[in-house]
This record gives sequence, structure tokens and C-alpha cells, in this order.
Amino acid sequence: MTLINDFLSLIFPRACQSCRVNLFKHEKQICNSCLVQLNRSNFHKTPNNPLYHLLSGRVLFQNIAAFLIFEKQGRVQNMIHAIKYQGNKELAIFLGELFAYDLLNDGVMSDIDVIIPIPLHSKKLKQRGYNQSEYLGKGVSNKLNKPLITDILLKAKETGTQTKLKKFERWENVGKVFEISNELLLENKHVLLVDDVITTGATLEAASQRLLQIKGLKLSIAALAFAPKR
Repeated sequence: MTLINDFLSLIFPRACQSCRVNLFKHEKQICNSCLVQLNRSNFHKTPNNPLYHLLSGRVLFQNIAAFLIFEKQGRVQNMIHAIKYQGNKELAIFLGELFAYDLLNDGVMSDIDVIIPIPLHSKKLKQRGYNQSEYLGKGVSNKLNKPLITDILLKAKETGTQTKLKKFERWENVGKVFEISNELLLENKHVLLVDDVITTGATLEAASQRLLQIKGLKLSIAALAFAPKR
């Protein structure tokens, strides 16, 4: 099998999803050089971080963190593009595992009960073919050893206009965007809500507020990347 893989790699070389150089056979998805240079946010080590300031007062959360800092035309953008538009599920899982490893290594979010990804609307899911946040959640679930639930938080309405709403209008719109299929399953649970990229936080806010309507629910948030405003 190794000989076959080596032969195929000569004909169809695997490329690093960050910098596009050819991978060595022992490398997975990202070359070792890019792994070392990943622009990690380390927000989980700093409670008073930029994401905290973005969503504090909008969402009642226990912990909030993002793995990477997003920059246009950068390596993080290349990876996110591969996940969202090229269907690279394996990369999403791989990055989710890397993120979870950092969380475990620093003893963060160890009391999570369940992991829930931000869902896509059925129309968007059909267009894209899969939910990238779900596969990020799979990677996190693999390392944190916590169950991933994908059929309990549902997106009932497209939120393309959600980011354009004023704060009060977003709160008014919460119940129209997301639905919960079974609230009893989440009562008194600590939920880790997983998203891909946080920019304005509007969709994440709507999903969080719907979850927080559930009795006794505690919420933490983890995203693959944070895109700060310039």
C-alpha cells in the first residue's frame, strides 16, 4: 500500500492547503513549516480577548476562543477557502483537532458536555454539499472526547440580512432564524458552539441567544478563525 501511495504522490502530488507547496508523505494537509507559522490567536489563554469584547454584552458565555487570526490573501484564508469552497472535509477535521489539542493542553473548556456546530440553511447546505462547521466540530469532538450533535440546532431562515440589522432588530429576529428540535436534551448542559469564521458575530449571536433560552444551559464558543475589522 505504501508503494502505491508513493507512486500516486508522484503523479498527483499533494499540496499544502496553506502555502501550496508539495507535501512530504508524512505530512497531512499542511506542511510542517506552515504548522509552525500558523497565526494562532491564543485567545483561550487571554479571557479579556478581542472576541470577548466583540460579543460581551450581546451573549452570555462562559468561554470564547478562536484558533486562528484571519487575514486576506494570507495562509489562513487559503485554508478556509479550501474548506468552504473546495469541499476539503479532511482539512476541517484536521484543524478542529489541532484547535482542540491546544484547548486540552491549556486545560480550557474541559467541562463541556456537548458540541454543536452552527448549522447551514437547507438551501445553502444543498449548494455547498456539506456544513464546514460540522466537520470542524468533528475534529474538536475527536480530541475533547465529547459528543457532537448536528440535528438539534436548526437554521430556519437565511441570515444574509442578519448582519445588516441593528442590535435591537437582531434580538427581535432571534426566534425567526434558529430553531431547536429538542430542548430537553440540552437542559442544564454546557454547550460548545462551533463556528468557522467570526466577523461581525451576528449569526453567532442569534444562534447563541436561541440556545440560551433553554433551561439551565451554559454556553461556550469556539471558532476556527476571527477576522478583526481593519
